[in-house]
Amino acid sequence: MPWDEAVSPTLMSDADEKPTSRRAIKHVPEQASVYQYERRGAWVVTAHGSFDMQTVRPLADALKAAVGRHPKVVLDASGVTFADSAFLNLLILNHQIGTLRVVSPSRQVRRLCELTGVDTVLEVRRTVDDAADS
Repeated sequence: MPWDEAVSPTLMSDADEKPTSRRAIKHVPEQASVYQYERRGAWVVTAHGSFDMQTVRPLADALKAAVGRHPKVVLDASGVTFADSAFLNLLILNHQIGTLRVVSPSRQVRRLCELTGVDTVLEVRRTVDDAADS
């Protein structure tokens, strides 16, 4: 087998399910988005997508405003597909300013919080209603 075939990524073809040699497609992170709404007296900020130093600003602005205006702030993190230290620092900062409840963190966010010990500091709930009622 020629060297270039040996190092080329092997991908599955949809048509025949046999390995074929094609150019690898670069993974593009899911675009970050933030939605907000009121639920049972709590202000809910829902985050979707990938959050890092370059994409965390809309979430930071939403949480800062929410914590400054509402006694109960809930972050629904179930749609977060990637998070780094910027996201983690944002959670810690907002929890220190006011009580931030985190709902249904995605597997990646849960793992990040467990590795850093933040899961012992944050108030994590299963559902938005649980968090709003707490």
